[in-house]
Amino acid sequence: MVFCDKYFTFVAKIQSNFDFDTLLVQNLYNIFQYFYMGQRLKLIRKALGMTQEQLAQRLGVGKTALSMVETGKANLSNRNKNILVQEFNISPEWLETQQGEMFNSDPALVKAFQLKTDNSLPMQSVPLYSIEGTAGLVPLFADKQSIEPVNFIHIPNLPKCDGAIYVVGDSMYPLLKSGDIVLYKQLSSLEDVFWGDMYLLSIDINGEEYITVKYLQKSDIEGYVRLVSQNPHHADKDVPMSKIRAIALVKASIRMNSIR
Repeated sequence: MVFCDKYFTFVAKIQSNFDFDTLLVQNLYNIFQYFYMGQRLKLIRKALGMTQEQLAQRLGVGKTALSMVETGKANLSNRNKNILVQEFNISPEWLETQQGEMFNSDPALVKAFQLKTDNSLPMQSVPLYSIEGTAGLVPLFADKQSIEPVNFIHIPNLPKCDGAIYVVGDSMYPLLKSGDIVLYKQLSSLEDVFWGDMYLLSIDINGEEYITVKYLQKSDIEGYVRLVSQNPHHADKDVPMSKIRAIALVKASIRMNSIR
């Protein structure tokens, strides 16, 4: 990476001292950027003990496409970067700069926990999303790999989490307040619900998406569920199950103003 940084500095000096086409300089920059990203991807694959075919399958691309990235002929997509960070615990900083440690935890531990997602991980990088930037929970849950997080939360000793978002509103106060962060595990169906636990929900109200965090309880009305708030000033509400468009189990919360 030292050589790479020196090259970029060299290119910048050329551009400032000579009347070179900006597009040409940018193309040269991209060539070296692709090359070094490919080298880092190859190092990651070898550290994981995987073949090109195995890693390509995990990334959802063809072996040829992966080979092109490793040889610097193509760039690594943001979607695939997110998979490396989320599924393999690759440090985002190392992935972009090769600075620091490659893994957020020992590679052997990463592999060992891949099939034990219900157990606590020694360390994981949880993507933090902006709901405004993703246009709601539904598109986020449907295609999270193609959505770029605003940041990552590095946190130890928690069950596998799919993502994190900021809380809006005070219905769960004092347990949660507006601006806190909840970490969640996406569910595919209401059949997976444990009644009484806290959930992140997307509810369809007159064609508009309403995103909330609530306790989920059984309703006395057939085909409905009961949304229960922590805040006593917010009344419980029964809603049709058919109106719930997306659901995730809240695994943890972070009180933002507690960190100084």
